[in-house]
Amino acid sequence: MSDTTAAPQGPAPHNTERSPRRGMCAAVLCLEAITVALTTPVLITIADVPVGRAVLIGVGLAVACLLLAGMLRAPWAYAVGWVLQVGAIAIGFLVPMMFVLGGIFALLWGMADFLGRKIERERAEAWAAYRAENPD
Repeated sequence: MSDTTAAPQGPAPHNTERSPRRGMCAAVLCLEAITVALTTPVLITIADVPVGRAVLIGVGLAVACLLLAGMLRAPWAYAVGWVLQVGAIAIGFLVPMMFVLGGIFALLWGMADFLGRKIERERAEAWAAYRAENPD
């Protein structure tokens, strides 16, 4: 490794190490859950959506975001996350501001997924280089 790259400290990571990708994506989903839940009163008062349907849309999507945040250990959950992003954007057909907010959350989701994968890849490369230099 070069002098500017810090070597990993301590023992090799365990399988229980926290995933930066999972953490960042879960944070986006939790914040998104708050936003889509708060669309429920807007759907009722401004968009004149019936209460039952508004609760199903707003609270239902919020609960789905929270449940998915807990399921991000599974690889398939990231694809479902993209489906939820489409759902958040689709609320824009009822509340036009959700086109903007849903788009922002989709961008945040994509960046969290991309950067999380990059961090995990670089971490694995650093550990591989460390193990090559320091065989036990």
